[in-house]
Amino acid sequence: MKNIRIATRESKLALWQARFLRMQLLTAHPEIEVTLVGMSTEGDRWLEAPLSEIGGKGLFIKELEVAILDGRADMAVHSVKDLPAVMPDGFSLPLIAFRDDIRDVLVSSKGPLKALPLGARVGTSSLRRKSQILAIRPDLKVLPIRGNVGTRLEKLDSGEFDGIILAAAGLARLELHRCDLHPLSVEECLPAPGQGALGVEILQGSAIEEFLLPLLDAQTSACVTAERGISAGLGADCALPVAASAHFTSSTQIQLSALVADVDGAKIVRSTVVGSDPLALADEAVVQLLANGAGVILDRIRQDKH
Repeated sequence: MKNIRIATRESKLALWQARFLRMQLLTAHPEIEVTLVGMSTEGDRWLEAPLSEIGGKGLFIKELEVAILDGRADMAVHSVKDLPAVMPDGFSLPLIAFRDDIRDVLVSSKGPLKALPLGARVGTSSLRRKSQILAIRPDLKVLPIRGNVGTRLEKLDSGEFDGIILAAAGLARLELHRCDLHPLSVEECLPAPGQGALGVEILQGSAIEEFLLPLLDAQTSACVTAERGISAGLGADCALPVAASAHFTSSTQIQLSALVADVDGAKIVRSTVVGSDPLALADEAVVQLLANGAGVILDRIRQDKH
């Protein structure tokens, strides 16, 4: 295989990710060519409603998968937090790596979260972020916001919002250095499973997988596997207020923190477990979450959507 084709959305962040993967592949395999196959997705085109109401982040992924199935591309690179916890039949995620800052960031000229004016308007498209922010500041007006990173920042700077919440990794990758960035600690806002990491999707059993072997990152893969096990175990997608974060506390031990929250932040169920097996850790945390009412919360949110 002399030419590897990467399917990518054409937003600045998606293109950054695809170009970054291209450079990693070329460094590992100087003898090959790597080209990008740009395309627009339904999620890019449909900006009229919050993602949680119209199918979630999967709207950004379907067309890329069709391109791989059709043979127009060999792989796609994603922000892992945008992927379903269980990959579609016929696809696999052999590479999870290149993790950046996992935190969320409040972007606001009016100061950090606790300093925002009473009733300030905060934009986020994530129920996970909304619920945790409201748990700290129930007075805030948390409003949906759509569009790529640049569009959201334009809406903030035009005065449509007093603050918006974005992923720190995306801002760093786009080199958007502003003086009004206020990182949220994981205690304030636990990240989405896989946040900050990149994942490469291919057809199951494809020979293309061998080209990814030099890029493997065992620790990032183990942590993200544990985090994604929370969503899988709860039957939750990225449109639901589910959060998880794992890190190594020693060479073999992983600490996994997870939560499920009411949309208004009035109730948050949490779990923290430690162990060496990522999937066993996720199973243990899911049992704890369900025992404390996480299933009831998620069922209620699903019913409200319908």
